Amino acid sequence: MKTKQPASFQALPKDYDALCRKFLPRPIHDKIAYQNTAEVADTFAGLEDQMTGDQNDYFDLLCDLIEKYDRESLPPLKVSAVALLRHLAQEHRLTGADISRILGKSAPLGRMILRGERSITADHAITLARHFGLRADAFIT
Repeated sequence: MKTKQPASFQALPKDYDALCRKFLPRPIHDKIAYQNTAEVADTFAGLEDQMTGDQNDYFDLLCDLIEKYDRESLPPLKVSAVALLRHLAQEHRLTGADISRILGKSAPLGRMILRGERSITADHAITLARHFGLRADAFIT
């Protein structure tokens, strides 16, 4: 069943009950339900600063449903610890020296890890996980 989308964010109801009458959030079991839920969520995306509290709660619920479906239906990504660290370093504009400072180690260590010349130890993984807000096992290959 395809949902009827409001023309814009401004056309959306402001209270939770009215939002649920437009599109009742339910657990997602198939691609069609996923697409419908994603369409509604997309209407809110990027507008968090303009939402009412009820709209924000509704949007959070839609996102939770989408994330749960993704977690349960998509195969896990196979990314090496070093590739993940490279990506995070680039995303956060961190140099090898910055990585060394995060680890509390000598200046060359961060560059060596990023080049694949040194491994990420369990202690490094814990420190990096804490810094980036991830699980430590993300940095263990």
